[in-house]
Amino acid sequence: MARHKTRQNAGRNIRLADQIQKDLAGIIQREIDVSRAGLITLSSVDLSPDYAHAKVYFTVLGAEPAVASAALNEKAGWFHSLLFKLLHIHTVPTLRFIHDEGIERGLHLSRLIDEANRPGSEDALPPPDDPDDRN
Repeated sequence: MARHKTRQNAGRNIRLADQIQKDLAGIIQREIDVSRAGLITLSSVDLSPDYAHAKVYFTVLGAEPAVASAALNEKAGWFHSLLFKLLHIHTVPTLRFIHDEGIERGLHLSRLIDEANRPGSEDALPPPDDPDDRN
């Protein structure tokens, strides 16, 4: 009968993804020119169950996301080799960098909510009827 190690492996997967994020952030800080690609922040790392592939989500300030993504993916192989030296694990994942639009989307939704709740807004709903004022 096969044992299921999903719970045990899930914890290791999360720890390894966190370590990759931490180490990769330091590598990117040293290796990528801020004037070219902007200030890059890694928001999360999704690691495949077999540790062969990692999606690295990032945000960027001071540059277009497409420029930063191109710069990161261009050096993904170099980052892989540097991670191999740092992590000391059998399988270091292939890296793919993806711009994280979640923060921008959240800010946009927050602005929309603030605009809708602003007094005097045309889109604001009228206050509900007070049940005590009925004749």
